[in-house]
Amino acid sequence: MTPRILVDADACPVKDEIYKVALRLEVPVVIVANSYIRIPEHPLISRKIVSDGFDAADDWIAEEANAASLVITSDIPLADRALKAGAKVLAPNGKAFTPDSIGGALATRAIMADLRVGVAGIGAGGPAPFSKADRSRFLSALDTALMSLKRAQN
Repeated sequence: MTPRILVDADACPVKDEIYKVALRLEVPVVIVANSYIRIPEHPLISRKIVSDGFDAADDWIAEEANAASLVITSDIPLADRALKAGAKVLAPNGKAFTPDSIGGALATRAIMADLRVGVAGIGAGGPAPFSKADRSRFLSALDTALMSLKRAQN
């Protein structure tokens, strides 16, 4: 199996970084979204437009993910599904989701969802702003993950 990157693209702030590293390492990228997203014209970069149904992009990525995949997403339930399919998973801030860490991430997500429902204003601010440190951490983690996938496939 050839390594490839599957990107949950609708709110991904690091698409340009993904293209840069993927092209350098010659790894195919699939940008998955509910609507048209502009991508560079290159044979290694493609887009998959899915229906606008709830979780359609997540469903497509989870079905396509395998041991040769690197999934880029901040969606914790999708990360869990991709890990169960054998994929490596990175958040756009460079944090790796692993079989050891996903349970805690799912539990924290559930607690925060309960708090938002039960207490007005909790979590209303959204995630912290994306920083240069996040971008740098992501680039490093992306390079490491892709090199690991390439070694595993040889």
